[in-house]
Amino acid sequence: MNRLLRHLAAPALALAVVAALPIARKAETAGPPAEFQPVSVSYGTPLGAKVVKGQFLSYNDFHGAIDPPSGSGAVVNASGTSTPAGGVEYLATYLKKLRAEAKADGRSTLTVGAGDLVGATPLVSAAFHDEPTIELMNQVGLQVSSVGNHEFDEGVAELIRLQRGGCHPTDGCQDGDPFRGAKFTYLAANTIDNKTGLPILPPIDIKFVNGEPVGFIGMTLEGTAGIVNPAGIKNVHFTGEVATANKWSNLLKLFGVKAQVLLLHQGGAQGTATPTPGVSDCLNFTGPVVDIVKGLNPEIGLVVSGHTHRFYTCSLPNKSGTSVVTSAGTNGQLITDIDYSIDRRSGRFAEITARNVIVENGVSDGAGGWKKDAAGVYLKNPDTVDKDAKKIADKYRTAVAPIANKVVGKITADITRTPTPAGETPLGDVIADAQLAYTKSAGAQIALMNPGGIRADFDAEAAAGGEAVGEITYGEAFTVQPFNNLVVTQTFTGAQLKDVLEQQFAGYKGQTTGKTLQVSAGLTYTWSASAPLGSKISELKLNGTAIDPATNYLVTTNDFLANGGDGFSVLNTGTGRVTAPGFDIDALVAYLGAGAPVAPGDTKRISTIA
Repeated sequence: MNRLLRHLAAPALALAVVAALPIARKAETAGPPAEFQPVSVSYGTPLGAKVVKGQFLSYNDFHGAIDPPSGSGAVVNASGTSTPAGGVEYLATYLKKLRAEAKADGRSTLTVGAGDLVGATPLVSAAFHDEPTIELMNQVGLQVSSVGNHEFDEGVAELIRLQRGGCHPTDGCQDGDPFRGAKFTYLAANTIDNKTGLPILPPIDIKFVNGEPVGFIGMTLEGTAGIVNPAGIKNVHFTGEVATANKWSNLLKLFGVKAQVLLLHQGGAQGTATPTPGVSDCLNFTGPVVDIVKGLNPEIGLVVSGHTHRFYTCSLPNKSGTSVVTSAGTNGQLITDIDYSIDRRSGRFAEITARNVIVENGVSDGAGGWKKDAAGVYLKNPDTVDKDAKKIADKYRTAVAPIANKVVGKITADITRTPTPAGETPLGDVIADAQLAYTKSAGAQIALMNPGGIRADFDAEAAAGGEAVGEITYGEAFTVQPFNNLVVTQTFTGAQLKDVLEQQFAGYKGQTTGKTLQVSAGLTYTWSASAPLGSKISELKLNGTAIDPATNYLVTTNDFLANGGDGFSVLNTGTGRVTAPGFDIDALVAYLGAGAPVAPGDTKRISTIA
């Protein structure tokens, strides 16, 4: 309890937290509701009113992207041009550049995040339990961030360790020096300890801008429990975004903090448009964040969002006014530059303007293109590299290089996550086959893989470690499967197996979103979009023979799925669970190195009819 209260900025707030129930207060108007439009919102400040000006810099879904993303690592803007972007040295440089611009204009800067800073990270961060990412977020000047679903990948206790510091309980301090934890504050307003009924980390934070308070509320999406390993979150639950945000908004308002920012790990996406939507557009915008914002108090003038990995800057209607809603895509490739002013008389936001800035990491050739060396690698401009961030990153790159650059196998061509109309992907086929091969000794007959656990494509021409075309390194394999899930085999009846596949469709047995499991060779079926829930799967066969509802089958999955992750509660009903001696990454590496180069999956296992 005391740990929670110490993070609140005013003594009076500490007295109120224990009884911080939803507070019913009359809504105050911040201007007329707005339709989707270019983001620059004025709240009708009286002429001559005194205002305080400031800047927020924000990003989200960094996912430990210390190195510039490879493969599809360019940002495609409205003009159709591709700009190489990302990499922590460049992120640090652009943050400093934007802060300097604001300082020259008399504005102070607050740097904030919207979750998934860690989790699903490349080996350079994951090998050290994401301590490198936390250390680098400290270095680049992050001050406050919400948690996201991936902050829970290793469980609640590990998240709290990342905040407070200390050596890993199993692996110790691997890099030879103490881990001091995050200097920034993680906010977790809707992650509630089942025993205490309180948030596991502070729900709010308050910063002062030239004497004017700005309140931050931070939270992950309500559906986090369905997309992380249940084993790590069994002692917490996640509350609704709107009710939680308004609860803490009311408390902030009660104590005079009326300029409020919601750091929300949930978002939306721009739709198809011509020309291609730009990084600061809001075209044909949809997503869960739209309805969330509709219910928010008008004091929440800014929502920094995430989770969907899309870029946008929008103005959306809230309960009785307008909120600016932003997202900076993913992997540190963009920074949202948000200028604002606060009316000293009312304490509210007077104006908010936002734009996304590309974190460029290449050298322009002056003709709209980008210079490459003889190997086709983008040349880097030393002037855009932040030396302090690079020093930290290089420390971990050097430490992990012998493992990351080891060649573990070969592929015949790019193997992608691009789905067929039925939802099957070439890489999904390969990973399911790898897990089946890994557990053949346990008698496994079928393997199933969740698509959300496949985080990158295999690029045959990528050569981060200097490997030959078609060679795959351990680091590349780990980037594809970065979760270190266990591989388990369970017994299911044919009827249960069909039920698992029926649970791929939203609305069946508690499933909230549609997800197509990737299946191993030999398992085939057809699904119908028009058939009723519970009866969408037909022609379910194993090696050409119809699955018998009464027969037992040995089915392999990762333990995330086996524990009911991604809403597949039926997978938690298997019997005779046997755990393989390694992780899912070990299964993939063994498969890649087992013989002939691996070809993309044939994507002929799942078919669909109307």
